[in-house]
Amino acid sequence: MTNFADAPLSPEARTARRWLLRGLRLAIVAALAWYIADFVWRCWPKLVEHKWTASPGWLALAGVLYLAGLAPCALFFRRVLSLLGGSPPLFQALRAYYVGHLGKYVPGKAMVVILRAGLLRVSGVDAAASSVSAVYETLTMMAVGAFLAAAVLIVWFREQAFFAALAAGLMLLALAPTLPPVFRRLLRLARLDRLRPDLGDRVGRLGLGTLALGWLTIAAGWLLIALSLWATLRGLGAPQAAGTMRDLLTQMPLYTAAVSLAIVAGFLSMIPGGAGVREAVFMALLAGSFGREHAVIAAVLVRIVWLGAELAISAVVYFLGPHKPRSKNDVAESRSRI
Repeated sequence: MTNFADAPLSPEARTARRWLLRGLRLAIVAALAWYIADFVWRCWPKLVEHKWTASPGWLALAGVLYLAGLAPCALFFRRVLSLLGGSPPLFQALRAYYVGHLGKYVPGKAMVVILRAGLLRVSGVDAAASSVSAVYETLTMMAVGAFLAAAVLIVWFREQAFFAALAAGLMLLALAPTLPPVFRRLLRLARLDRLRPDLGDRVGRLGLGTLALGWLTIAAGWLLIALSLWATLRGLGAPQAAGTMRDLLTQMPLYTAAVSLAIVAGFLSMIPGGAGVREAVFMALLAGSFGREHAVIAAVLVRIVWLGAELAISAVVYFLGPHKPRSKNDVAESRSRI
């Protein structure tokens, strides 16, 4: 039987596909430009109504810490991908992960999966493996973040009962699909085996050990993102963020709960980039310890810092990486090593 997926494309089809990809890239750039302009327009009044100064050094550190916090998630994404039969080089996996992050600013969240699959295509990774890996990693990251937020709020901030309950509910919502038996069932319902017959067997490799490894590594990433919030507050000159290492360790539960719940709630809200949701959570959790003024500015500024960091790293890794698919011989050789 002829495999139409492997049939060579006609010159007209290749030209059409090339223009389609160019149009998709332009659409992504346009969506990002619209998001940034809209966000700045809405938040600018909040910034100008307060007198504040910012330290570029601390804000740059905040951006670096944020990107470092995403790295464990990227490595877990590559690990899942390898279990599903993908074998991209480390740089290619990181490239797809960081550039794919920009897709969350496009309505629907599906653009994250599309971007990662498209960039991994140059490494010979099929779309089915890329898509499943992206979904599994994202849900695991959200489940770990919601768990950390719920645990911290229940232990240290019992007065925040609403946010603790919200975090617990979001954790269950994100955790349930990542449990191996549930995830395999969902894939069967989605009928992804039509794209790749051996995908069901490959997904069977995603056991509790893989999930536990993901939780441990991603938890470390959340702590780095929490330090990014601390660096932002230091950059704003918030006196409560300054102090000794002991002071920082005392405040880490609050930073961790704020960033994890804000990001998870923003993601699961399905609003592009979690616009408005993240800021509301930040302001509600930080106001009691840092005052309303610093909480408002930090909520807006940390978004700008993180977005700037994502744009910067995406631009660098995108243009440094290859743009042509590997040959079939290279792909076969890579899969034979798995």
